[in-house]
Amino acid sequence: MAISGASGQTVSVSESGSAHYGRALTIVTTLFFMWGFLTALNDSLIPHLKQIFDLNYAQAMFVQLAFFGSYFVFSIPSAKLIEAIGYKRTMVVGLAVMAFGVFLFLPAASVPSYPFFLAAQIILAAGVTALQVAANPYVTVLGPARTASSRLNLTQAFNSLGTTIAPYFGSALILGGAAELAHMTRQQQAASVKMPYAGIGIALVLLAIAIAMVHLPRLQTTQEFRTTGSAENPLGSIWEHHHVWLGAIAIFTYVGAEVAIGSFLINYMGSQDLGAIPAATASKLVAFYWGGAMVGRFIGVGALRRVPTGRAVGICAIVTSLLVVTSMLTNGHVAMVSILLVGLFNSIMFPSIFTLGTAHMGPLTGKASGLLVMAIVGGAIVPVIQGAIADKIGIHHCFILPLLCYLFVMYYGFIGSRPTGTSVDLVATE
Repeated sequence: MAISGASGQTVSVSESGSAHYGRALTIVTTLFFMWGFLTALNDSLIPHLKQIFDLNYAQAMFVQLAFFGSYFVFSIPSAKLIEAIGYKRTMVVGLAVMAFGVFLFLPAASVPSYPFFLAAQIILAAGVTALQVAANPYVTVLGPARTASSRLNLTQAFNSLGTTIAPYFGSALILGGAAELAHMTRQQQAASVKMPYAGIGIALVLLAIAIAMVHLPRLQTTQEFRTTGSAENPLGSIWEHHHVWLGAIAIFTYVGAEVAIGSFLINYMGSQDLGAIPAATASKLVAFYWGGAMVGRFIGVGALRRVPTGRAVGICAIVTSLLVVTSMLTNGHVAMVSILLVGLFNSIMFPSIFTLGTAHMGPLTGKASGLLVMAIVGGAIVPVIQGAIADKIGIHHCFILPLLCYLFVMYYGFIGSRPTGTSVDLVATE
């Protein structure tokens, strides 16, 4: 198949096999569910560890620093791993590493040791990073390019299903006995994480085996890409494409805002300004934040076939900004409902920004994907900064930081996401 770049240069790519990749999409969607579940489970783990180890807000946010900081460290190695062993095997390796990290929660709880918990988070997140770098671009090419954003929103909707279920899981099995923690030893308090994380580890091992045994279409690699009459890559460096590196900044700010809000919700709703809601109850209410993202992504599957992706991102960023301001300026139910509604309009942002940031990058898609996934480190840095702000000015007004993040996302959606220069599409083959 010949594809014309924006510069007028023609690029030849091979295309074979069936155009129907529904089975592969279904299988890969399970990965989105699992890493969403584990990511949102941190929202229940943070207040639990905060109480056990008597941490302040900034120290408690080290959980997110360890988890999302791993994206920055392991994204480029994951991209190189894809080049070496392919997308499918990278997914299997990612699941295996995730399982190892999850199983490390058991000895961490036996010690118990906060640094050990953080080390387990780093290893778990290394596996999640490999999945993110492999699975996100993989989904975008399993079908027509014009519906890539819609398709990624569909799989990310199941990611949000995982984030919606996780708070209930965390409330029942991690925070359910919060009232009795004061009467337990530190080791007994930490032991409550053993059973849920052991079960998750077993599920990850089984999923890795299942992915290894099924056939998935492969994506073309850089070596298989060739230009007409020349072996030179017409795209140059990913840094020459501003929609890629601006997309990385947008991912950084969006994920930072989303994670910071989610990480603070239980403590936020437990504050006197919002009614001093008990932690176990607040954990269940957090499900509305992540559940809103799930509903929004299912809506986005259809809406993004009609509304330009960049415009949709910009509009949603305007609404989230207004909701955050409303929450900061009000109290009680209005403040609580407005901050929970942010999740609904967060919904399409990550998959849409990711699609915009990797669009038309052909053989550089893997590198662009690695850069964007690396930017998920925003989920590590922004919550810690917000924790420091909360320690200084209080939890109610520390949401000024996510507000600033959403303003940049708005800019990227309306202006920064427009690609320039040569563009090439990547395809999947059987």
